[in-house]
Amino acid sequence: MNFDQAQAPDAVAGTDTAIRFESYFKVFRDIIRSIHSNSSVREVLDMVVENLTAALNARGALLRIHNKQSNQFEVGAATGLGERYLSKGPVTTEKLILEPDGLHRVQVITDIWNAPRVEYPQMAWDEGIRMMLDVPLAIEERLIGLIRIYLEEQRVFSDDALDFLLTVAEQCACLIERVQLHESQQDHFTHLATQMDKMSSLGRMAAGIAHEINNPLTGILLYSSNMSKKVPADSPMTEGLQIIIKETQRCKTIIQGLLDFARDKEPQRTPANINDIVEKALSILENEFHIRHICIERELMKKRVSALLDENQIEQVLINFLLNAAHAIGDNGVVKVHSRYDIGSERISVGISDNGCGIDEKNLKKIFEPFFSTKNSGTGLGLSVSYGIVKNHNGDIRVSSTPGKGTTFTIELPVSSDRTGAPRDTGCL
Repeated sequence: MNFDQAQAPDAVAGTDTAIRFESYFKVFRDIIRSIHSNSSVREVLDMVVENLTAALNARGALLRIHNKQSNQFEVGAATGLGERYLSKGPVTTEKLILEPDGLHRVQVITDIWNAPRVEYPQMAWDEGIRMMLDVPLAIEERLIGLIRIYLEEQRVFSDDALDFLLTVAEQCACLIERVQLHESQQDHFTHLATQMDKMSSLGRMAAGIAHEINNPLTGILLYSSNMSKKVPADSPMTEGLQIIIKETQRCKTIIQGLLDFARDKEPQRTPANINDIVEKALSILENEFHIRHICIERELMKKRVSALLDENQIEQVLINFLLNAAHAIGDNGVVKVHSRYDIGSERISVGISDNGCGIDEKNLKKIFEPFFSTKNSGTGLGLSVSYGIVKNHNGDIRVSSTPGKGTTFTIELPVSSDRTGAPRDTGCL
């Protein structure tokens, strides 16, 4: 298809409408804009059906999105159709793909009464619909949705017009999937933030309990133990003192269990590649950096060295450091991320640098202390929890900072859990 030879596709003989390429370009442009303006999936879908309906001068359009759990196509957006027509439930995949090449071409339905794809022909006729176009939203061999366009009169569209419509739909599918991925990542980030907030609250409660109860319990246990030694074995007080000692020890055990729950759990180590964890953490915060206009510069090692790590815990540490970098920068800055492998020490390292406000020298020694924070809204547990996670991996954290110029956090981790295992080289990236 050569778009330079004409500004608009010629209508096939007998058509009463010529579709202008300009309308399609406008649809495509608006979709791109909606993605870069951080629109939600629903806003993108509404914009697609409204713009396509206007471009084709159609009665309306209905966009269905595939639900992976139910394997049905549910209404995602609609325009120009009556409520009675929209009240019908989802449809199955079999109803949408009857032709072998159904994923790769626009289905033109001119006989709505006898077309197997049309479930409610009488209802469509009552709505004034005389023709339909089914435009698949597909990525490779996977159908993620379908746009059905409803027309009030019979038309004949040129192949170029249908091909261009299909091209726009393919781009829509990619962009819709991208928005869905962003929302999924945001949900994951929100879940992590909620868990961190929960752990922060639990940590404060546990610290308060330890301070208020452990000291008097220690005194009770000490005095009751001393009294038990001084009381004769046949004294009626012996049994009561033993009960006091036993119950006091039980209380201390309960408090210790609460403190253990508030602390980071023992890492569940499995072979993992640190570059993959870095990329996952960056993808989760991609939208955060985009909003703040922060540029990410990667310098990751090319060799895939497997290390025994708890991927979720290390991801939590990296997300915390990346968020701290973003907060230190504010807007319009650079975050540099690098990974290294030292064959001599058999250790891998990840460094995260920013060009933000930096940390005062007097605060550098305090940043890993629980409840210490320089942020107004901070709980002071993020770096403390991260430090505990890295230490549980037999690793270390190094930090260097210059006020007004930036900060670098470097995590060093052994390849094996006991620092003695040899690395496994699994090839090049």
